Amino acid sequence: MASLPAVGSAAPDFTLPSTAGVDVTLSSLKGRNVLLAFFPLAFTGTCTKEMVAFSGDFDRFRGTNTLVLPISVDSIATLNEFKAKEKLSVDLLSDFKREVSRKYGTLLEEAFFSNRAYVLIDREGVVRWVFAEAKLGHRRENAELLGELRKLK
Repeated sequence: MASLPAVGSAAPDFTLPSTAGVDVTLSSLKGRNVLLAFFPLAFTGTCTKEMVAFSGDFDRFRGTNTLVLPISVDSIATLNEFKAKEKLSVDLLSDFKREVSRKYGTLLEEAFFSNRAYVLIDREGVVRWVFAEAKLGHRRENAELLGELRKLK
């Protein structure tokens, strides 16, 4: 399995469809911080808690000039249903072809979905912090993620 991008390296660019109905291209987001939050599957326990928490702290992340981009291998149709059911304020990205999960080293090939992992990218598009969970049922708390954001200039 590939590994997460190295801290200090340029974040690999990608374009993915989002639940906002538009494609999101990472390189077009320069000028703000981006937190990529890879998650295994919509409608599962830990993933639901995590996305609800991101929505609950939406303004706190926005206050740090950060766009949170949760990414899963679910289809856009599934992610739209998940977003509506859980009343999520955060838009979700579909890596249905698993290309971005492979590029970022998060794809669990045997399971064919992504590990839960985080990649924090600064305003210049440079990777500043990465973390991959050892167990699928674990997740970082938003307080920890916001703490990492505060370390950015």
